[in-house]
Amino acid sequence: MSDTPQMPEAPGSEKAISEMPGTVVDAPKGNWVDRFAPGPSRPYLRLSRADRPIGTWLLFIPCLWALALAGGAGGFKTWDLWLALSCGLGAFLMRGAGCTWNDITDRHIDAQVARTRSRPLPSGQVSVRGALVWMAAQAAFAAMILLSYNRLAIVLGIASLALVVIYPFAKRFTWWPQVFLGLAFNWGALLAWAAHAGEIPAAAVALYLAGIAWTLFYDTIYAHQDREDDAMIGVKSTARLFGAASRNWLWGFAAATILLFGTAIVLAHADQARVLGFVVALGGVWAMGWHFGWQLRRLNLDDPVSCLMVFRSNRDAGLIPVPFLAAAAWLG
Repeated sequence: MSDTPQMPEAPGSEKAISEMPGTVVDAPKGNWVDRFAPGPSRPYLRLSRADRPIGTWLLFIPCLWALALAGGAGGFKTWDLWLALSCGLGAFLMRGAGCTWNDITDRHIDAQVARTRSRPLPSGQVSVRGALVWMAAQAAFAAMILLSYNRLAIVLGIASLALVVIYPFAKRFTWWPQVFLGLAFNWGALLAWAAHAGEIPAAAVALYLAGIAWTLFYDTIYAHQDREDDAMIGVKSTARLFGAASRNWLWGFAAATILLFGTAIVLAHADQARVLGFVVALGGVWAMGWHFGWQLRRLNLDDPVSCLMVFRSNRDAGLIPVPFLAAAAWLG
């Protein structure tokens, strides 16, 4: 044994932060909540997954798709700047409220899964009553944003609450809970298009379906992290359903995403005589497809670390088409 004295870790070092009481094991090390948030707020921010921003991105990106495609095909409006900003804020708030609700309903299940037992509710850092109050506060601020939209968008926003409420229970009664997540997480494609244009055309519906296929892709990868624990406690998922055939299903979901996304672009540009813009928009979807191929080449479904890394890379995959779609507005 070495006689060299061991110096304590500096308070701001990554190791010291990862060993702080209350940290969540699957959160990125050194995240802003662990580093900078006031102590009393940390359990609530962790409950909202503010220490893991990937979920906010995955909720926000379909909104960006809709705004970029609708504007790229028919022209942008000054109002779209507010829509983009408010959709981002709304995604943060509603993802937080949804995760809080999810953890309230799943607190007993989470206590039995290695990856989730350190979350604030199963670990006892937050009470159920405190979580309910926190959820209501987030939803209230999101409602204030929603009320700035047109009537159709407001109705869609209210309707989305049914999906948010149902989703945590889906893994108890279906092998396809990822479908319910897709229905909820991509609702912004419909809502943002409605807020921009006051209608929901066929292109918006195709875009929504593309988002659902994308969610089946990335959340099946995510679910492979927990498939052994899920099997022991009886939680259903597409990862367990597909088993050894999962990689083939993932290729299928990736292909469906690209096909449906391309269909949305064709429908959105159908009455436009701007060939270059149309080609550029399709180029963004083509690039997204290449990213899916990169993910699947890197993915090891038997390695939770690999699954989490590839899952998180879907933020980049989802953002790839956005500048292409937006650029189509300025190209003839």
